[in-house]
Amino acid sequence: MKVIKANSKSFRKIVDRNGNIKRRISKKVSRIIDDIRVKKDLGLIEYTKKFDKVKLQPRDLQVSEREINASFQDLDSSLILSLKAVMENLFKFYRRQSPKNFKFKTEDGTKIEERYMPLERVGIYIPGGQAPLVSSVYMCGVPAIVAGVKEIVVASPPDSRGFINPYILATASILKIKEVYKVGGAQAIAGLALGTETIAKVDKIVGPGNEYVTEAKRQLFGVAGIDMLAGPSEVVIVAGRKANPEYIIKDLEAQTEHRSGLGIVITLSKSLFKQLRKTNIRNAYLISVKNLEEAIYLVNKIAPEHLEVMLRSSAKFIKKLRHCGAVFLGDYSPVSLGDYVAGPSHVLPTGGTARFFSGLSVYDFLKRTHVVSYSKKALVKDFEALEKVANLEGMKKHIDSVKIRIS
Repeated sequence: MKVIKANSKSFRKIVDRNGNIKRRISKKVSRIIDDIRVKKDLGLIEYTKKFDKVKLQPRDLQVSEREINASFQDLDSSLILSLKAVMENLFKFYRRQSPKNFKFKTEDGTKIEERYMPLERVGIYIPGGQAPLVSSVYMCGVPAIVAGVKEIVVASPPDSRGFINPYILATASILKIKEVYKVGGAQAIAGLALGTETIAKVDKIVGPGNEYVTEAKRQLFGVAGIDMLAGPSEVVIVAGRKANPEYIIKDLEAQTEHRSGLGIVITLSKSLFKQLRKTNIRNAYLISVKNLEEAIYLVNKIAPEHLEVMLRSSAKFIKKLRHCGAVFLGDYSPVSLGDYVAGPSHVLPTGGTARFFSGLSVYDFLKRTHVVSYSKKALVKDFEALEKVANLEGMKKHIDSVKIRIS
């Protein structure tokens, strides 16, 4: 494990880890988006052949009901029960999160209301690879379902035979998501955001992906809603004298199972520091601090995706914590719980973006609309203030639109 100091160049590099946009990737993604915009289904088919080495016809882009039903043949009944139990944890959490509409009125006839309405159509992107990311299906799908999204679709790259992983299909089916497309990478994000002959345009795209997927999200932000621009997974562990070094080592090793996963230990204990510095863990860093205040300062500077707090008393630490995607308290709350079963989504801000992004939630699938209703009496009361501000901005016609109502 690499030992670094809080004021070092290595630490500043961690703080600025979000980095710059890679021009090479940006240009490639821009070209892909332009091709999908023009060629639509044909573009998806061409890029699927190029990147996934499988030739599809337009009719093959959407997974058939027969393929979805067949996916359950490969699932053990105990796995299905486990998936349903985990999903219920998420439903319990997100049902409590749902915001409520509110309204108020005044005696002079002012009525203001705020209404929450779900998005109509959402796309979930699930990356390919050797291991099926079934957890990302339910971590993205459940909050959308609780929010009331009517149309939820999944896009994921096909294997060399032209099939989506059966575990992903079955997980989507358990959530009653029946619309699944065999397309991956930046071209999938473009297809979802822009729409093609086969894929209807979505209102928002959520889910993890590689740097090409992230860059496509960046470029298509505003064409469709985007959850966040996520990068490699990361964890910061703040540990005191009583922390178990074996737990810390295993948690760091778990983090570096992720491609380019980053692990950082900040410790107040000299003895723990000496034990950990001898370990050899890829992409892991160790920082020694003098006191709790310094530890809090460093965590807020890093703004990590995951934070594990292994201190005898964590209340003071949590009170001053400002920037973090998710916190895991105590010896028996590893990040793995959040990745799979605890309840809140594992789609979290990375690269320091926890300073302004939050983890995926019901709120990500809702819009707010304000309803304003004034009586004539209320309009007269507010006219003087409106007139002064509108005059200041040179908006005479705005004043006239009110004057005609109260004259």
